[in-house]
Amino acid sequence: MRFGTFIPQGWRHDLVGIEPADQWRVMASLAQSADRGPWESLWVYDHFHTVPVVSQEATHEAWTLMAAFAAATDRIRLGQMCTCMGYRNPAYLAKVAATIDVISGGRVEMGIGGGWYEHEWRAYGYGFPSIGERLGMLDEGVQIMKEAWATGSATFAGKHYTVDGAIVQPQPLQEGGIPVWIAGGGEKVTLRIAAQYGDYVNWSSNPDEFSRKREIFEGHCATLGRDADEIVRSANFNTVVGETDGEVEERLDRMEARIEPFLGAKTADYMREYRSRTALVGTIEEVSERLDAMRARGLDYAIHYFPEHAFDRSGVDLFERDVIPAMS
Repeated sequence: MRFGTFIPQGWRHDLVGIEPADQWRVMASLAQSADRGPWESLWVYDHFHTVPVVSQEATHEAWTLMAAFAAATDRIRLGQMCTCMGYRNPAYLAKVAATIDVISGGRVEMGIGGGWYEHEWRAYGYGFPSIGERLGMLDEGVQIMKEAWATGSATFAGKHYTVDGAIVQPQPLQEGGIPVWIAGGGEKVTLRIAAQYGDYVNWSSNPDEFSRKREIFEGHCATLGRDADEIVRSANFNTVVGETDGEVEERLDRMEARIEPFLGAKTADYMREYRSRTALVGTIEEVSERLDAMRARGLDYAIHYFPEHAFDRSGVDLFERDVIPAMS
C-alpha cells in the first residue's frame, strides 16, 4: 500500500492557537519531516473557509502552499484533495500547476473535483451552480488541462469554458503531464469522468461504500473500454493512533479541548466520528487491521489526516514507525 499525509493548513481548525506569523513555519516543518519520512505524498485541501463552522481562523490557500512546498521539499509528491474546478479558470490552473511542477522537479499531483462548499462559493462571488453544471465544468476543465500539459497549449469551446490557443509554457516536467486524481463518488457522472480521464480515483474510506464505488467504477471502465486496474484507487482517513486504548482516549480528549472554544455546540458533532471510531481511530494493531481489510477491498493508496499533527507529532511518529512497515 502507498501512503500520503495531509499537512494542517487551518481548514479544520487544526492550527488554532498558533500565531498566523508562525503558521508557515509549522507547516513547512511538518512538510519537511514528511519529506524525510516514508510518505509518498503530502496533501492540502482546496478550501477558503473553515469547517464545520465558518470562523475567522486562518485557512491557507492550497495552490500557494503547493508552490511553497515545492521549494521547501526535495522528494515528496505534492497534491490537493481536491482542487475545486469552479474556483479557477482551467487554462490558468493548468499554467499554475505546470509552473509548480517545474519548481518541484516534477512532483505535482492534480486532485480535482466539482466542489461542494456552498458558503465559500457564494462568499467569493462564484454563485453556486447546480451539481450538473459543476460536474460539466469538471469534465470540460479536465480536458483543457490534459491538452495543455500534453501539447503546451489548449483550444476548447464548450458549454462552460472556452479557450483559444491558451499557451501553457513551460510544460510540466512529468512525461505525459501531471497525474490527475478525480475525487468524488457521484455514481453516474463523477465516476464516469474518473474512468475516462483519471489516473487515480479518491473515494470514501467507509468499507461498504468503497466497495460499491469500485463496482460501479469498474462498470464505467468496461463501457469506455478502459482497464480499471490501470487507475489507482485511493481513500482519505481521519486518523488517531496510540499504543494503548487509554492513550487513544487521551489524544481524543486533548483534541476536543483544543477545538471546543472554536466550534462550540458543533464540537460533539465534529468529534462523533472519532469517538465512535468510525474514523481510523485505535491502537497500532487495530489501525493496521482496518487498513489491511481495506486493501483486501482494492484500496491501493491511503491518505491520512492527523488532527493533532500541528501540536503533537507523536501519533504520526507511531504511524510511521509501526503501521506503514506492517502494510509494506
